[in-house]
Amino acid sequence: MKNTIAMLFILMLLSSCSKDNSTADAYGNFESTEVVVSAEGTGKIVAFDCDEGNKVIKNQILGVIDTLQLQFQKEQFEANIYAITSKVRDVQVEINVLDERKKALLIDKNRLAKLFKDSAATQKQIDDINSQLDILDKQTIATKRGMNISNEGLLAEIKPLQVKLKQVEDQIQKCKIQSPINGTILNKYTEAGEFAVIGKPLFKISNLDTLDLKAYVSETQLPQIKLGQTVNVFVDLKNNKQQTLKGTLYYIASEAEFTPKVIQTKEERVNLVYAIKIKVANNGELKLGMPAEVRF
Repeated sequence: MKNTIAMLFILMLLSSCSKDNSTADAYGNFESTEVVVSAEGTGKIVAFDCDEGNKVIKNQILGVIDTLQLQFQKEQFEANIYAITSKVRDVQVEINVLDERKKALLIDKNRLAKLFKDSAATQKQIDDINSQLDILDKQTIATKRGMNISNEGLLAEIKPLQVKLKQVEDQIQKCKIQSPINGTILNKYTEAGEFAVIGKPLFKISNLDTLDLKAYVSETQLPQIKLGQTVNVFVDLKNNKQQTLKGTLYYIASEAEFTPKVIQTKEERVNLVYAIKIKVANNGELKLGMPAEVRF
């Protein structure tokens, strides 16, 4: 009888020790960085393929805001730019014409020079052709200068139109509703056919492949932890089973705060604690807000 009692006492002691060793070092809940995507254009949403729970990739187009009026503006600016560009004169073409005239005069000059040696031409004829060449050179310089000034003025008119064209093209691009990250659609705030204005929330997205477990530790626990440390994370599953996951501690608060009200009892909530964050790969069973335990 005494042996039986002794054995029962030892089993109870071992059970108590085992229970103490399994006590969690910290408690917390899973969270993630959530991004609320808002409209960058104004107009009717003509298409919006976005449903809660859908997985999307970065820059994936999920919808479009009506861009018809913007397209009209774009075509108008392009037409104005073309009209002004057509007025720009090709300086080199004009200069080539003057150069051909100069070549013809030089041929005539050489011919007169030979005739002058044979006393078949007069000095006045030589002087006249030299004068024509001099006038032609001055005309070439004036033509270059005048056409350049004229073209610069036309090009100056084109530049502000090109800036406006780029602005319209940017507005058209922003009418595409895109996902900023790889992630899962958490909430959808609008539907196709509704009117969007700049800043109107369209949907909320988060990357759930890796979740953050935010927990709290006391000051006495700080010496036990360090950034980059691998810790054990325990989550409760169905049928009272517990799953063990590995996590990486990547954040330790530099300042203490009062224990959040959702944690523990009223007495414990007045204690000062430090927030920590642990990255945990999501195996598909982790959900936002799910509680978990941490053991260092």
